[in-house]
Amino acid sequence: MSEPQTLTVDVNGFPCRVWRKGSGPKIGFLAGFGGQPRWIPFLDELARTRTVIVPSLPGFPGATGHTVLDNHLDWVIAVRELLRRADLTGADLAGSSVGGAFAADMAAIFPGLVKRLVLIAPFGLFDEKDPATDPWAQRSENVAGLMCAQPDNWKSLVEMPAGANSVEWPIEMTRASEAAARAFWPLGNTQLAKRLPLIEAPTLILWGDQDRVVPRSYADVFAKGIAGRSLVKTIAGAGHLAHLDQPQAVAVAIESFLA
Repeated sequence: MSEPQTLTVDVNGFPCRVWRKGSGPKIGFLAGFGGQPRWIPFLDELARTRTVIVPSLPGFPGATGHTVLDNHLDWVIAVRELLRRADLTGADLAGSSVGGAFAADMAAIFPGLVKRLVLIAPFGLFDEKDPATDPWAQRSENVAGLMCAQPDNWKSLVEMPAGANSVEWPIEMTRASEAAARAFWPLGNTQLAKRLPLIEAPTLILWGDQDRVVPRSYADVFAKGIAGRSLVKTIAGAGHLAHLDQPQAVAVAIESFLA
């Protein structure tokens, strides 16, 4: 895989990395739990036909600034500014897991910001009858099996890149978990269900058939909340981060939806 172009933008006085690769219509991608420590095959699949722009959320790998975000409104405003500075205003937007919840909020609260929306097992909801798994309550050795149907896919995502500082890398990954916890703990619930009817963008909802974090029933809640503007598709052989387990299948589903 060739390396993407790397840019840095400022959000609240802190640097946030933005990766860019490909040509064609723009699509943004907000990464899931663990952030985007490295460029992955899924992004290359999308970049075959599109300009793929991947901004790093505050506190996730490649960015800082999560410690000044004290509530959900702070996060929403910061993500909006990040997308604006990453040249994604009015573009298609995809998000996975924690990034999916932010993508949905962007479409709901700032309808002119998002042209079409793709949600991959997003956080943001909670059903006490069918609760999501709390990833922050897990032993570290169990996280890989929660995030992916094939645990090695998670391990490949978060392993230390060549040339990285062996002391700094574990700190960076811990910071990513802390940032997600500041935004979504406990239980990933941001009361997003109340805002789903505000989403006007056509929306594709993707769910891995082996998701062990967010129940498949939540896909139906999203679809009902967004009403007639949404389509649900299940990805076979995929866990919570379906784009890691099945990069080509997820990219094909997205491209078909956006075509």
